[in-house]
Amino acid sequence: MNKETTVLPEQIMTKIYTIRGQKVMIDRDLAELYGAETKRLKESVKRNIKRFPNDFMFELTVASVT
Repeated sequence: MNKETTVLPEQIMTKIYTIRGQKVMIDRDLAELYGAETKRLKESVKRNIKRFPNDFMFELTVASVT
């Protein structure tokens, strides 16, 4: 049974960061908003990747940091 909760815009805004001019949300914060485990959220996105915009998700690697 799903438990319905209300998320206020202020709660979402505190989870959005601006990094190098891009607004981003950390996966654990997004998973928390959806009431899911981070691992399950990432699995769902990968399984349904065509439903999301190209820039919805990215992963940092050592090469992308340097």
